[in-house]
Amino acid sequence: MATIAAPSLASAGDAYAENSGIWSWITTVDHKRIGTLYLWTALFFFLVGGFEAVLIRTQLAQPNMGFVSADTYNQLFTMHGTTMVFLAIMPLSAAFFNYLIPLQLGARDVAFPRLNAFSYWVYLFGGIFITVPILFKVAPDGGWFGYAPLTTTQFSAGINIDFWVLGLQILGVSSLAAAFNFITTVINMRAPGMTLMRMPMFTWMSFVVQFLVILAFPVITIALFFLMMDRFFGTQFYAIAAGADPLLWQHLFWVFGHPEVYILILPAFGLVSEVLPTFSKKPLFGYNVMVYSGIMIGTLGFGVWAHHMFAVGMGAVADSIFSLMTMLIAIPTGVKIFNWIATMWSGEIRFTVPMKFAIALIGMFTIGGISGVMHSSPPADLQQTDSYFIVAHFHYVLFGGSIMGIFAGIYFYFPKMTGRFLDTTLGNWHFWLNFIGFNLAFFPMHFSGLLGMPRRIYTYDAGQGWDLFNLTSTIGTYILVVATSIFVWNFLRSRTRGAVAGNDPWGAATLEWSIPSPPPEYNFAQIPEVTSRYPLWDLKDPAKTAGIEHSHADAMTITDAHAVPMHEETERHTAKSLGIPMPFPTAKPFFTALAMCAMIGGLLVMRTGNMGLALAVMIGSAALMVGGLYSWLTSPLE
Repeated sequence: MATIAAPSLASAGDAYAENSGIWSWITTVDHKRIGTLYLWTALFFFLVGGFEAVLIRTQLAQPNMGFVSADTYNQLFTMHGTTMVFLAIMPLSAAFFNYLIPLQLGARDVAFPRLNAFSYWVYLFGGIFITVPILFKVAPDGGWFGYAPLTTTQFSAGINIDFWVLGLQILGVSSLAAAFNFITTVINMRAPGMTLMRMPMFTWMSFVVQFLVILAFPVITIALFFLMMDRFFGTQFYAIAAGADPLLWQHLFWVFGHPEVYILILPAFGLVSEVLPTFSKKPLFGYNVMVYSGIMIGTLGFGVWAHHMFAVGMGAVADSIFSLMTMLIAIPTGVKIFNWIATMWSGEIRFTVPMKFAIALIGMFTIGGISGVMHSSPPADLQQTDSYFIVAHFHYVLFGGSIMGIFAGIYFYFPKMTGRFLDTTLGNWHFWLNFIGFNLAFFPMHFSGLLGMPRRIYTYDAGQGWDLFNLTSTIGTYILVVATSIFVWNFLRSRTRGAVAGNDPWGAATLEWSIPSPPPEYNFAQIPEVTSRYPLWDLKDPAKTAGIEHSHADAMTITDAHAVPMHEETERHTAKSLGIPMPFPTAKPFFTALAMCAMIGGLLVMRTGNMGLALAVMIGSAALMVGGLYSWLTSPLE
């Protein structure tokens, strides 16, 4: 019989009891704890972005509303988009990257634990930097896309845009650091026998996303650097009167912006690809094709950016090329939809809460994908661009796709992260209210958009045919508030009062379900040897994987003195008691990240005209950052 380290259910809630307190979280380099930090922080920013959306929809509920001023509205819709994209959905995906990738690969940690901690702290400080200004009514107000030259000092003289320009560069450092870390982890940290084509689908989609990040984020970094130089040092990268190309910003931004869509959606695709086979009780249909389609989506994603620019007059040749590329990318996306349906076909489906969210992703993302394909036609796009039809489209992709998939992942992996289930009754209420509220909020926008309602307007006159659709959207938004409140209560309550979960409460197939819930600090007492794509199903139900290639007869083995037969309870061990070397906790990434953010933020002091103070802040912070890096890089890891 193959053996796997098993948990003691009685101690499931005490995995980190010996590492409690704020300082333990500041100094942690454990990928699971960092994933938890990402999850809590990103959920907080999700609530912040949602609150901004509620204010926006309240202002638009009826014609000629005066709930907020035009200036406040500009700050709200700018920060709503920026928060949801950079501070909520991406970091929610990063929470799963951190928590799951080492577990799914059979590793004890990521390749660079301290860099991993650094990435989180940069994200946190960058998020604070870009969010706090709205409390003082000086938040970014130029749209989440920040089109130059409208964001140069000639047209945006205040410091609002400065927070956006500097904040996004800080957040870019976090994303790039994480991307290199996870690429290295996937390439170098896989357990014996864990070939690329045996990796779980979530890890595969995450692997593709990291390459998108390291190829796309440098482009927006260049665009932001040019804008920063124009705003702070008087250069003329975006000065049209000085001969700058009026489309330079748009090209740079959308070369990043469209791959960013896939950076946001592919992790959700990966999570759904874990949920659907588990609750259909059959392997994922067309695993190889699903992998190749994910790679193809990432590759083609860099060739479609200018379909965001059909209205700028690029010419017939450019329009035709980007039109064809946009149609082409629908093929690998459609492959995933049909393979998910085929996975469920004739399966023994269990309609659990995570399964409902996963199925909702398929339906809602398909609607968003269909309206996306409509925009591959330049004449159609020319009519729909900058209307509420576009708002409906990308919310069906990012909320109906990314958020539905992330909720599926949270309900699915909460037992593994905490050792307890989320409440099913509350989960069902959350799902149905979320599903109804989402469609009520965003589907009417298709019609208001087709009737000519422009994006980014803070008020409108009655009698244009938009009144009912806007009121309906606002009511849908309020329903989403109720749904999200139920989720928050369920999430907070179930951490301590949820039903206790064992190793593998769902009957899943991959390595992370073979260890205690929550996992011990070392993950695996002995690194497993993997011989097929579905190691746990090989052990428990070999008939499910009879058609899957195996490298030898045994499905998965762990052979060490501390391994016990599956389901047999045992006391939790520490890494020290098992002789497993683990990285030392350290606060150096925390202080290095803080110093880096202070150094970049010091540029804001220049806007006050006090160059002496600005130089003192930046030089002092730079010295602290260099010192922190030197200490970090020269001290032993273990």
